[in-house]
Amino acid sequence: MALMKTNTARGSFGAGEAPDGILLINLGSPDSPRPGDVRRYLREFLSDPRVIDIPAFARWLLLNLIILPLRPRKSGAAYQKIWTDRGSPLIAHSRDLTDAVAELLAKREGGRFAKTRVRLAMRYGNPSIADALAEFRREGVMRIRVLPLYPQYSTAATASSIARVFEVASEEWNLPAIEIAPPFFEHPGFLDPYARLARERLDQAEAQGRFAFDHYLFSFHGIPERHILKGNVQDHCKLNEACCEKMGPENQYCYRAHCYATARGMAERLKLPADKWSVSFQSRLGRTPWLRPYTDFELAELPARGVKNLAVFSPAFVADCLETLEELDMAGRETFREAGGENFFYVPCVNSDSDWAEGVLSILNL
Repeated sequence: MALMKTNTARGSFGAGEAPDGILLINLGSPDSPRPGDVRRYLREFLSDPRVIDIPAFARWLLLNLIILPLRPRKSGAAYQKIWTDRGSPLIAHSRDLTDAVAELLAKREGGRFAKTRVRLAMRYGNPSIADALAEFRREGVMRIRVLPLYPQYSTAATASSIARVFEVASEEWNLPAIEIAPPFFEHPGFLDPYARLARERLDQAEAQGRFAFDHYLFSFHGIPERHILKGNVQDHCKLNEACCEKMGPENQYCYRAHCYATARGMAERLKLPADKWSVSFQSRLGRTPWLRPYTDFELAELPARGVKNLAVFSPAFVADCLETLEELDMAGRETFREAGGENFFYVPCVNSDSDWAEGVLSILNL
């Protein structure tokens, strides 16, 4: 896929002229694990109609009468388990990636990218998209390349981030040229460094533990099934493996198809036998059907199928966060072991790996 572009005028910006900008966007995190900060974050996040896509009044009732009175304290306790001296791991890894991308550009020969500004923003929370765009304006940036850091397309994350960029940018009289990078679910710039890091970690874990992995689970963040069906093109979607076994125009916006494509790409690079890996979906919220199979159910059932040594990936994320560190590596490990599993190994995300920083530039065609 090529970069998606606005119709705004753009020039050729060389050395000594207006600098370009690169905006990396991740989903976000509370400012701290304290319930008040978590509440503010959840209010912004779950007020988004692309996240909870129900009528506005019903969403207000759900948020203010059920979620916000109860969830901030519970989520805050979960965040506390993974909080570091640098704060949120997601923010820290994303900042490091931003710095790594900027350093790579600064080292490019010829000085073409010497003045390129690289900024990080979160869709929800801080640093905000509005603050990043304001910095670009102050620096005279007239062309911005935007990369939502979500490998697979979803309305709740990708589309929401893109919509927010244009919403904020359009508040100004002068609108910069904006290019949106497409999802990178099967881009070598993402899969190659991820597979390399995974192989290194897997080999190390097997050597230290003196065992061989029985199974490899690719756990993606779940979304409601209705999100898939609302974006259905040409009545293609059947929510089964057959309709996600290859990519085409009919499923180019399908989150589920993107997830399976990512898993296939990783399995191929890691040379995993077809009967040794599977896909599941985590982090469901509420009672409506979400994408299945559910990760927590799979972790509880795999030992009964003979899986004692399990490796788990979370390729919906490029940076380790609450969903990978607490939900998978802590709670998921406990679920698997209580069910009779023995060795549980979580494979970290690409985070700020130097090859991944190079991959970001390749995704942006730079």
